[in-house]
Amino acid sequence: MTIILAAFLPHPALANVVGAVNRTRVAYCDLPRSSHQSLAESRLLDEVARAVARGESLEQAELHVGYRAARSLWIEISGAADDAALERMLSQRFCTQLTDPRLSNIGVFGRGADGLWIVLAQPFTTPAIEDSAAVSRLVLALTNQARSLGQTCGAQFFPPAPPLSLATALAKAARAHSEDMAAHDFFSHTGSDGSTPGQRVTRAGYRWSMVGENVASGVRTPQEAVAGWLASPHHCANIMTAGFRQMGVAFAVNRRSGEVIYWTEDFGKPR
Repeated sequence: MTIILAAFLPHPALANVVGAVNRTRVAYCDLPRSSHQSLAESRLLDEVARAVARGESLEQAELHVGYRAARSLWIEISGAADDAALERMLSQRFCTQLTDPRLSNIGVFGRGADGLWIVLAQPFTTPAIEDSAAVSRLVLALTNQARSLGQTCGAQFFPPAPPLSLATALAKAARAHSEDMAAHDFFSHTGSDGSTPGQRVTRAGYRWSMVGENVASGVRTPQEAVAGWLASPHHCANIMTAGFRQMGVAFAVNRRSGEVIYWTEDFGKPR
C-alpha cells in the first residue's frame, strides 16, 4: 500500500503577513511601539478579506461573515515577493491607514505574489449593561454641559438652561422603550404597542406637566449619542428646553438586530 500525504502550505515567500503589517507600522510608519498594541488577527476578518477578494464589497462581506465593525478598510497588494517587499510597499502608500489608532483587528487573504487582501477594522463594541449607572451619569453630565453653554439648534438659538437631575421613573421609561426597540428591531418614538413618550412616562409612574424624548441607534458610546442629538435640531431643542427639570436615559443591546444598540433619553417637568 502506498500512502501519499499532501499539505497545503502558505506561500513560502510570504511567511507572516500579519507580522509584516505590524512591523511596518513601527519600523516604517513611526508608530511608537510602547503606546500602541499590535493589530490582532481575527479569523472572521480573514473570511471578510476572502469575500472581498471574491468581489464582494467590504460592507457586504462583513454582513455575510457576521463581523460588526465600527469602522473598517481594506488594502489590496500585488507583486509582494516576500515579507520585506510587502513592508516596503505598505510603507510607501498606506502608513496613514495602518497607524489609525482606532483600528485594532486585522484579517488577511492572500495568493502570494499574485494578490493579497488585508482588512483592518475597529470592532463595534457597546457599553456593558452592568455599567448602566455610570453611563447615565455621563449622559447627564454631557447634557448639562451643553445646557450650560447654550446651543444653536438648527436655525434657533437657545440660551443657557438650568441643569437637569436624574429621575428614576424617567430612567424606567427610557429603559422600557430602548428594550422594546432592541427586541423588535425598530427605531421610532412610537412603541411597538403604539405608545407615545408621554404614555410610557406615565406608565413608569412619573407625574408630568411637560415631557420630551430623544432616541438614537447604532452609536456605541454616550459621547456619540449626545453629539448626535446635539447635531439634530429637534433632539437638540429637547436638550436645551429650559422648562425640563429632570431626565432619565437607558440603552439596550441586541446583537441580532440591525443597529445592535438603542438609546432613549426622556425629559420631564414634574407636576
